[in-house]
Amino acid sequence: MSLSTLALEDGTVLHGTPFGAQTDAVFELVFNTSLTGYQEILTDPSYRGQGVLFTCPHIGNVGVNREDYESACPQISAAVVRAVSPAVSNWRAEKPLPDWLAEAGVPGISGVDTRYLTRKLRDGGTQKAALSTRGTDSAKLVEMARAWTGLDGRDMVSEISCPEEYAWADDPGSRWVESGGAGAMKGKHIVAYDFGIKKNILRHLAADGARVSVVPSNTPAKKALALKPDGIFLSNGPGDPRGLPKIVETVRALLESGVPTLGICLGHQLIGLALGGRITKLKFGHHGGNHPVRDERTGQVWITAQNHNYIVEADSLPAGEAEVTLSSLNDGSLEGFRLTKKPVFCVQFHPEASPGPHDARDVFDRFFALIERRDS
Repeated sequence: MSLSTLALEDGTVLHGTPFGAQTDAVFELVFNTSLTGYQEILTDPSYRGQGVLFTCPHIGNVGVNREDYESACPQISAAVVRAVSPAVSNWRAEKPLPDWLAEAGVPGISGVDTRYLTRKLRDGGTQKAALSTRGTDSAKLVEMARAWTGLDGRDMVSEISCPEEYAWADDPGSRWVESGGAGAMKGKHIVAYDFGIKKNILRHLAADGARVSVVPSNTPAKKALALKPDGIFLSNGPGDPRGLPKIVETVRALLESGVPTLGICLGHQLIGLALGGRITKLKFGHHGGNHPVRDERTGQVWITAQNHNYIVEADSLPAGEAEVTLSSLNDGSLEGFRLTKKPVFCVQFHPEASPGPHDARDVFDRFFALIERRDS
């Protein structure tokens, strides 16, 4: 039987069973604690440049189907799992997970001690790593991991943003998203910046009847505002927001326009930078569907889906201009804030879930309410 080799930059080497594509890959290794939704995780553009270590021990049992895509293809660089299911048992499955990853050129390794790896990343922090499913020597893989430049300061968004503007139309997964307002947004126009946007976000933005135009990440503010939006959405995306200075300038101009704006994940961080805030990198990031977040105004707690390695430092936001609204109950980090003088707010987590709990669906309703108040 052939072996797959995973090497970390600290010299740790593990051997396992290969699946997916026969190739080598270098990436940032992060662990995800979700118990379901591996296909949504694998297709989330926010994972660009990363390899995902699943803490759930059994992956692949429901196969792959087009309704659960968050983008057109797998976005991860590699998959690290304890066990891959040899059988697919789901009525919606169209193909097995290993076949799908092989077609996309993504390698995987199974049969490794994922609990050991998770503890290593939790205690020592995120590491660069290299994986080979074609027999590359372990010493060479360690060298590849150490030599890789990593994600800090890089522009990963330009690799995955849409090349041109398009109008969002429902896709096969849209039938799983319920309307929260029975067409209350009909006639409204939302312009969504694609920094690596998930399809389930677009499904939620359009679920109440709004027309949604998706624009590339490098779209100037003037061009986006010329579309006469009733609301602006700043999406999730991969990598370090500090590597996107031109986009930060665009976001600053969008905020000055006074158009109601919502930012999620990377969008939240870009708003923070546009206000002069400070970005720092977490030790091992937040990746999973079980993160508790507290609303500082009401005391309500949501269990949220999260996927990010960077945060906005709450004390770096301008006093009197920004109000902290949400905080992580795990580590106290900033999970949301609003502007006090403009119709703008943002959250660090993913209210659209996919996968994850639906506790935070109200975030979209609050955005819609901002739009309706401005137009009333």
